[in-house]
Amino acid sequence: MRRWRWAALIAALLAAPALAAEPCGTTLQGSLHFAESSRYVVTFVTTPDPVAVGQHFVTDFAVCPRGGAEMPQSVRIDATMPEHRHGMNYRPGVAVTAPGRYRAEGMLFHMPGRWDVTFDVVTPARTERLTSTLRVE
Repeated sequence: MRRWRWAALIAALLAAPALAAEPCGTTLQGSLHFAESSRYVVTFVTTPDPVAVGQHFVTDFAVCPRGGAEMPQSVRIDATMPEHRHGMNYRPGVAVTAPGRYRAEGMLFHMPGRWDVTFDVVTPARTERLTSTLRVE
C-alpha cells in the first residue's frame, strides 16, 4: 500500500505542470505558425490558409508570456521580403479580441516568395520583435 501512495504522488507531481500549462493559442483554428523568444511565444493562423498572392487576409494570433514576462500593452504586426528589401504596401490594423488574443486585418502579400512576419510586443519596459517566415506561392 505504501509503494502505491508514493507512485501516485510522483505521478500526480509529474502530471501537474502539464495540466496547468496550456499551450499558447490553443483556441486558434487552422494551421498554426509560431514566433518565439525567451520572453514570449506568438501563435498565429491566417484566413485564408494558405495566403494567396495579391489578396487581403486576416491574421488571428495569441501572445503568451514566458517565465514571468508581463502581458503586452500593445502588439504590432508587419511583414517584409528580405530578399527584395521591401515590405507590404498596406499597414494592417490590430484589434484585441480577448486577453492575449488579437486580430490583424488588411494584410496583403503582393508578390510570391519568402515573407518574414514580425510581431512587435510592446511593454512599458521594452519592445521585443518576434519573427516567423511564411512562403507564399
